[in-house]
Amino acid sequence: MLNEAGPYRFGTQIVSRDVALALKTIGYEEPTRIQSDCIGPLLAGNDVVGQAHTGTGKTAAFGIPLVEQADPSQVFIQGLILVPTRELAMQVRDELVRLAQFRRLGVVACYGGQPISKQIAALKRRTHIVVGTPGRVLDHLGKGTLRLETVRTVVLDEADEMLDVGFLPDIERILSRTPRNRQTALFCATMPSLIRRIVGRHMRSPVWIRIGSEIETSPDVRQVYIEVLEQDRVRAFVRLLKTQVSGGKVLMFRRTKAGVDNLAQALQRQGIAAAGIHGGLVQSERNAAMRSFHAGELKVLVATNLAARGLDIPQVSHVVNYDMPQNLEEYVHRIGRTARMGRDGTAITFVTEWDFPMLDLLQDSLAGELKQETLPL
Repeated sequence: MLNEAGPYRFGTQIVSRDVALALKTIGYEEPTRIQSDCIGPLLAGNDVVGQAHTGTGKTAAFGIPLVEQADPSQVFIQGLILVPTRELAMQVRDELVRLAQFRRLGVVACYGGQPISKQIAALKRRTHIVVGTPGRVLDHLGKGTLRLETVRTVVLDEADEMLDVGFLPDIERILSRTPRNRQTALFCATMPSLIRRIVGRHMRSPVWIRIGSEIETSPDVRQVYIEVLEQDRVRAFVRLLKTQVSGGKVLMFRRTKAGVDNLAQALQRQGIAAAGIHGGLVQSERNAAMRSFHAGELKVLVATNLAARGLDIPQVSHVVNYDMPQNLEEYVHRIGRTARMGRDGTAITFVTEWDFPMLDLLQDSLAGELKQETLPL
């Protein structure tokens, strides 16, 4: 329990006793930079655009103000959070439940791959905050099982990823169903032109907050590349696994769903506990893979960029770019899955004969952080 009589603080920001107790229970002692910069403006009612990479604590940056401002005694939907993937919807929902554990707020996640009847039943209960993917939120709006006229705050989380997969029309349809005087917060890692279109059309004089630059990487990530023939990448990884990767977990990236499946099967044939995750799998398959990876039953998780976006796996020791990232931002996002919350990590990029132009771009941009290594004998 909290000993002090108050006021209760998270960093320099005063929070309620209920939220302070939740933060203490969770183990949050000091805010991250994105939290320090966002919580105050959001509590003051400002619209906010926050640009920060994965692993910086942005869920709590908008979650703490959302939980603080929601009124438990008013049993209607007060907050809406839109996210690009099912996994991220579940992750954000779980974080908000933890933050609201002493506030008696109902938080419901709405996403595809789960029977909509379960979500309809949940929405009929005590619901104050909804977290959802755009497609499933529109399904509920069409059925009349979700109403947004009472929403006070909308959060667009990982907005750049939602735009990348074509969710802009869906997002705008959803926003049109919310009050014009709502508060809007938008979080992204990159700043494509479509983001500025959303800001211009749907936000009111937002506070802009940028944590780091688009090419900034964590100093806790050891970045290396290994030149390898395209057809030798599986053999090269198996060798790395035997010589360099001991007790940690490995997240490998491929560009396509078929590539994920093929690589996971190739690793399994080598006796490696591996599984793949991508948007083409049914929800039960994705959940089973994640449970096994969390439990340590799997050594390697192979994923597409989008599937990995919502994964909450703090113990990833190695990220392996089996396929070369297609741009600098993608590289930074991928390697940001390791060395999270103060841990060290290693990012290994395989460079085939086709990848040298992209390698040159990465080396020019990363100022010597990406170093060559040879495959262990």
